[in-house]
This record gives sequence, C-alpha cells and structure tokens, in this order.
Amino acid sequence: MVSAQEGSDAPVSEGPGGPLDASSDAAAVVSGDGVVMGWTRGAEALLGHPAAEAVGTPAARLLALPRDPSRAAAVAERCRGGTGWSGHIPLRHRDGRSVDADLRVSASFRMGESECFLISARDRRRQWTVGPNFLDGFLTRSPVGMAVLDLQLRYVWMNDTLEHLGGVPRAQRLGRRLTELLPGLQAETIEGLMRKVLATGEPMIDYEYLGWSWADPHRRHAYSSSFFPLLGTDNSYTGVCYMVLDVTERWNARQILSLVNEAGTTIGGTLDVMRTAQEIADFAVPRFADFVVVDLLESVLSTEGHGAWLSDAGPAPAKPVMRRAGMSSVREGCPEAVARVGDRADFLPPPHDVHLLTSGEPVLIQVLDPDDDLWLAEEPERAASIRRYGLHSLISVPMRARNTALGLTTFLRSLNPVSFQPDDVLLAREVVARAALCVDNARRYTREHTAAVTLQRSLLPHALSGGTALEVASSYLPADPSGGVGGDWFDVIPLSGARVGLVVGDVVGHGITAAATMGRLRTAVQTLADMELPPDELLAHLDDLVLRLSEERTQEQRAGRSATEQETGRDTTSSFLGATCLYAVYDPVTRRCSMARAGHPPPVFVAPDGRVSYPELPAGPPLGLGGMAFESREVELDENSLIGLYTDGLVAGAHYDMELGMTQLGELLARPDPDLEALCSAAVRQLVPVPQPDDIALLLARTHTLGDDHVVSWEVPVDPAAVSEMRARATRTIEAWGLGELTMTTELIVSELVTNAIRYAVPPVRLRLLCDTRLTCEVSDASSTAPRLRHARSTDEGGRGLFLVAQLSHRWGARHTAEGKIIWSEQEIP
Repeated sequence: MVSAQEGSDAPVSEGPGGPLDASSDAAAVVSGDGVVMGWTRGAEALLGHPAAEAVGTPAARLLALPRDPSRAAAVAERCRGGTGWSGHIPLRHRDGRSVDADLRVSASFRMGESECFLISARDRRRQWTVGPNFLDGFLTRSPVGMAVLDLQLRYVWMNDTLEHLGGVPRAQRLGRRLTELLPGLQAETIEGLMRKVLATGEPMIDYEYLGWSWADPHRRHAYSSSFFPLLGTDNSYTGVCYMVLDVTERWNARQILSLVNEAGTTIGGTLDVMRTAQEIADFAVPRFADFVVVDLLESVLSTEGHGAWLSDAGPAPAKPVMRRAGMSSVREGCPEAVARVGDRADFLPPPHDVHLLTSGEPVLIQVLDPDDDLWLAEEPERAASIRRYGLHSLISVPMRARNTALGLTTFLRSLNPVSFQPDDVLLAREVVARAALCVDNARRYTREHTAAVTLQRSLLPHALSGGTALEVASSYLPADPSGGVGGDWFDVIPLSGARVGLVVGDVVGHGITAAATMGRLRTAVQTLADMELPPDELLAHLDDLVLRLSEERTQEQRAGRSATEQETGRDTTSSFLGATCLYAVYDPVTRRCSMARAGHPPPVFVAPDGRVSYPELPAGPPLGLGGMAFESREVELDENSLIGLYTDGLVAGAHYDMELGMTQLGELLARPDPDLEALCSAAVRQLVPVPQPDDIALLLARTHTLGDDHVVSWEVPVDPAAVSEMRARATRTIEAWGLGELTMTTELIVSELVTNAIRYAVPPVRLRLLCDTRLTCEVSDASSTAPRLRHARSTDEGGRGLFLVAQLSHRWGARHTAEGKIIWSEQEIP
C-alpha cells in the first residue's frame, strides 16, 4: 500500500504473525519501513496474494502507480501525527491487472518495537480473476511476437508468434543470439538497442526497421519492436524482453503516401508535355522500378486537340498511335528500350487489348515470361530485350485525366529481384494519376498557347512596304511560354500623296484576349488611317473605341457574375482594357513627319551622320482612360534618316530602367549598316539575348525623298478656261515621265477634279501630280467641305464627275489640311 519506502524490492521472508481477519474488507498491517507484517483473507481475495507470499514483502509492489516517494512520506507523516488518511488508489493484482480500491490508513501505532499502520481496502468495481491458463494463452498465442533474452542477449523464452514471424524454430533459437540466427535482419543494430536498454533502464518503444525472415525470404518486411528491461527481486536487471509486430502494410501505406506526395512536388514543374513525361520516368527510377517508359498518344503531342484515334469521326484503328515521350533506366543509355524518345511506340502489355488506354485497369505481370506465344509472335525484338536484360516483372498503367486518354506508363524490374506485388499497383496507379493531370495540363496549355501565338501572328502584318518613301524592316519576338502571348503590334500603312503611316502599339495583358484585342485595334487604326485623319485625331477615335470595348467586357462579366453578388446587390465587376500606341505619318515630298503618342515610349531618330535624338512628344494618356486630349508634333527629317518605333519590352528589362534601354537602342541603331533587316535583328538580339516575359516589337524605317523630277504643281486660276490648260500641262508631264498609257484617263481625272474645284471650291486652287509607285493627281483648295459621290439619274445633266473619277482610279479620296482640303486620285502604273 502507501508507505515511506514505496517501491522497495526487499526479498521475500516469512512474517512474524498469521493472517488477520478483522472484517469483510481487505486489511493488512504495514511496518513503518513499508514491509507487510499482516495479511487478511479479504486482502487475499482482493489482490490474489496468499498471506505466505505477501507477508514480509514491500507493500509498494502492490501499488499500480508510478513511484512517488514524496507523496508516501507525506501520508506517513500525517498518520504519525495521529490523523488517518483515505483515498482512491489503484492496486496491482497478483495477475498484473489493476484494481480500483478505496484505501484507508489508520494513525500509526506500536507493535512491540516496530511502528505499524493498519490499512484497509474495498474494491470499487466488480472483481474479475484471471487464471493461469488464461495468462499462458495470452502470452503464448498473442498476435504480438514476444521473447525474453538474458544479459548476454541469448534467447531464454519466446512465444509462438515470434517463432512464426522469424521462420526459425524455437529449439534453434533458445540459447543463441539474434546475430547468429538472422544476420540480415539488422541484428547488430537491434542488439545495440537492447544493450542500451539494459544500460539505461529506459524502454525503447516502436522502433521500426526493414528486414526479412526465413518464413518469407524473398519479400521485404517492416517490423515494429519495443524493448524493456526485466528486474529481479534484488532490483537488478536479469534480462531484456522485446515485442515485435509485423507492420509491413502500415509501412507500405506510408511509403506509398510519401512517394505520391513526392511525385506531386517533383513531376509537372513545367508546362511542357515531353519534359513532364521524362520527369515521370526519372522519378520512378530507381525508387520504384529499374526501367520506365512513358508512351503518349500522338494526339497528345500534337497541338490540334485529341486527334483521330479518340474522335467520333469513324471507327478507331486496331492500335493507337503512340510515341515514346520519356524513359529512364538504372543502366546508362536505356539499352533495354526498343524505341527511343520521339520514335513510334506501339507497346501494349498482354493481352494487348486496345481498350486498355480508354477504360482498362492497370496490368500487373508478376513474372514476365518472354517465351509466351504472344510475345514471340507479335514482338520478337521486345522479347529478345527482355531475355537479354532480365526484365522479370511489369506494371503498365494507362494514363487518363479528365476523361481523356493520354497514353501508357510501364514500369519494369530487372536488377531488383523482388517482383511487383499487388500493393505496388496502387502506388503506380497513384503516381501515374497525378502525373497524368500534369501531362493534361501541359497538353492543354501547349494547345492554347499555340492557338494564341497562331492568332497573334495571323493578326500581325506578313509583308511590310513603305513604297518609295520608306525602306522598312521589323522584328517581333513573342514572350516566353510562361508569360503567354502579348498584345504588341506594328504596321506600315500606305497613304495618299505617297505618304506612309507608321504605327506601333501594346495592349495591356497577355493571352488570347490580348491578341484578339490587338487585332481589333490594328484593324481600327488601318480604318482610321484610310480616313486621312491626323495622328492626334486618330488616337482620339482609337481611345473612344477602347473605352467602348472596356464597357462591353464589363457588361459581359457583369451578366455572368455570381448569384451571391446579384442577391446582395454589390457590383464588384470592373474590366479595364488598356493599350499604348504611337502613330506617325511621313511625307516624302516635304520630308516632314507628324507624330502623336498615347502613353507609348517616344520614337528614336538617327540622322544620316549618326546623331541620335528622341523627339519630345507630348506623352498623352494610355488608350482607354478617356477625358484627355492628344497632341501632335511635326519634325523635318533629312533624307536617309532612320526612324525607330518599339514597345517597352525592348528597352525595359529586369536589370535596367527604360531610359538606359533607350540609350542602348539608339547606340545600336547608330551603327552604319546598309542592310536594315540585319540592323533590326541585331538590335533585338543584343538588347534581349534571352526570352522575356513580355512581347518585343521593333519597326525601323529609313526615309527617302520624292524629288522635284517626280512632283509637279501648278496654281489653277479660278476660270473655267483654265481647265484645258491644266489638262494639257498634265498630259505633257506624264508623257515626260514615260506614262503615255495613262494620258487619256489622266486628262479625264484632271478635267473633272479641276472643274469641280473651280465651280464649288474656295481659292486658291492647286493641281499637283506625283509619280511614285502610283500616279497621283491632287487638287487642293481652301474649302473644308468634303465632296460627295453621287449616282446621277439618266435624265440628269451633271453629277457624274466624282463617279467618273472613282471608276477611272485605283482609289480616290479626300483629306483635310490646315488650309482646307485635298481631293486625290491614284492610278496603277502599268
């Protein structure tokens, strides 16, 4: 019971007196030094110890509590003071079980020369005794392997379960050490742990390790062992007991979970289908298999979707068309492979069912037999490789994700002598399932990125021409795949009067939406340029268009907002569509260039002598903000000057600011190079040597001048008689230019345009002829009223002038100037 010397292990001795039968409660007399001096029949009934065993032994061994000397001393001190003690204490039965008891300790009294305490106890629960036969069955036939070893770590006792786990008969184990019996079971490590337990007295709980046994020598098992020391009556260690449990299933489950988690962090680091397939093979070798191949359907590797094999257009072929996308081996160079990466691979494991990819379960062949008739008849080369390299076990797992068949992953073992087990199929299935999602993500991304790039390239100009006014060259570099395609664009637009429009822009954002928006803006710029708008007015109209597009996107998103937002009335939908743009018009006759920009970097001009300048253009707000005006600026350029238009991705890098990038661009363009294409490509290559997350566009234009020998101009008197004179001058001029074939049509065009100007316009009136890639006839006046094309009726005497001009011309139109307007007509030169 509780005493000042709780926990002492004094040797058993006969007590001086017989049992005391005071009442129906269990009672005992304990000396002041904690030794049982008296024992009742009630105590024997409660704890199972007869008086002969209990008297003379330490009372502390009857407690089912950890030793607590301070508490025992406090109880003894209280009882010596004349006051008893009572409480709820768990006691230990002879059979080892715990008995909950109400315990009472009397005040101390003297018995002869000894100080004594009377202790009584009453069971709080229904008693249940365990017989020796029960204990024998519990220990011997327990599902946990148990053994007792002496101080030299020799077996002295073991139960049947341990005999079955180890596969060594009991007779061979007794008297021998573990290192002598099972040297491959980490025996030295285990014996080291048992020595540590004997040295420290601290038990070792749940030590897990891998090993094998004679009961199943070809399969690796996982075991969990616990060790604790055995104490004798003199409180000295007499041996060590250990318990062992086969936890192979738990170990395998944990390993599967660990490998699957590791696969999730290792596979799919890029959005590249081939690289992801190779990551699958590299991950599994040698962790799981000795040779792994990943074969993907050709439709997965293409950028056009699912392909014909899984389409509904017709019956599927007998075998799917697959290509080797990845493989890895413990042998350098993968000599086991019949097909290399990129080659066609038509491998399907027996029974060679083509439905394996679409709906089949993983195939496990624990013992691979290359002499099977199917292997020899259909794939003799693969059968020979199996024999040569000792491939003896196989798992093939179909790769499927989001109801899409992707391919087949096959795991094989050769150097590892252990065949694949059904548990391994679970691991292979989980790894392949996660990898299949990564492959499908890469496939979808590749297809969408290819579609976006295709869309973007289709919207950019395929051929640029500046006529005789400009020599042009361009370079476009798409963003790297991780950034997605952007909305950079450029264009060269021929205008009337031998003028040329240059435009470069950048849409905010990336992806298909940005590319589609870029196409809409490029089309809008071409349309507005054909309306002969000056640069500042063109950007103002383009700004209105971007505002309308933003409102459309906002309304579309608002229509599809969630039901929660509709119920609460909160509108969090807002879609801003922004872009920057620079538009310039160059006139080869006047050598003047008019420009305006909307939040775009300024152009760079390089003079013929190599001087670099950046014109101070009003920046203007980016397109889509609205409410702010744009301003134009006009500069005069020398012949053979270089104009450079670019997007911010070319000059703004991660390691330098835009100003430094613009300076470097100017220095590169100032280098003398007659080949404009080579100069453009070299500048982009040196400024951006590696892929960037943003698109890059550079448009270069070298200016030329339309000399006096190709331009003539006359003042037209406001007199109908002057029409014939202007017609005659025009005829002589085009004949001098060698364009006699256009004499008749030119006379008619000049006659109609000059007649209309004299009749309806405000002087001064001028006639100008330009010989460029086309023959242009222009009539200018001081009126701002634009002409209107009429379709005269058969009874009308007039109204056919402009209609006749339109029929004779390749194209015609009108543009406004600061002084008035110009009516122009162009004819193709034969």
